[in-house]
Amino acid sequence: MRKRSILLAAAGLAGLGAVSWSAMASDVETPNYKVSGKSGDIEIREYSPTIVAEATVEGDRDEAIQRGFRIIADYIFGNNLSSAKVAMTAPVTQQSSEKIAMTAPVTQQAKGKSWNVRFVMPSKYTMETLPKPVNPQVVLIEVPATRFAAIRFSGFAGQETLDEQEKQLRAFMTERGLTEAAMPQYAFYNAPWTLPFMRRNEIMIEIAVS
Repeated sequence: MRKRSILLAAAGLAGLGAVSWSAMASDVETPNYKVSGKSGDIEIREYSPTIVAEATVEGDRDEAIQRGFRIIADYIFGNNLSSAKVAMTAPVTQQSSEKIAMTAPVTQQAKGKSWNVRFVMPSKYTMETLPKPVNPQVVLIEVPATRFAAIRFSGFAGQETLDEQEKQLRAFMTERGLTEAAMPQYAFYNAPWTLPFMRRNEIMIEIAVS
């Protein structure tokens, strides 16, 4: 995994209580991927297999990512069966728990507003060596090698901005005949106080295997 010096958190997070933001000012890992295509701020990425810690939470998008972040941060800061701390990584991702129907890209309607919030686990761990969560809301998942179309942008990641960036990304995929395999993922790399022009935000859509 590549490393970069960043302050990790989700954009727009506030009121995180016991979470110590100062602990996140470190040299953290980011997922390993290769770029197989590029157009402006949009890339086709080939991601290596990863392990993620995931929490599924209900609510509006901003509320859900705050709650999900707190749940997983509690796990990596030591609330696990080994009482071990797991190094922070970037980004924090958020994805609607709606599913793509078999007749993709039509989507099935989800009941309520449910979101999957994820941290990628450091590459040194396996499923066997990762500390086991105490909180049943935290689930460890092995994610296979995955191909994504991703668009990167700075500034505040409000819903209007996310919608506009997603529209551009979907237009890119349509032009190239790429079919989505899952709902879009929002990826946030910076702490809330990061200046807008220094922020890294992304929308990623998994590409279906043809």
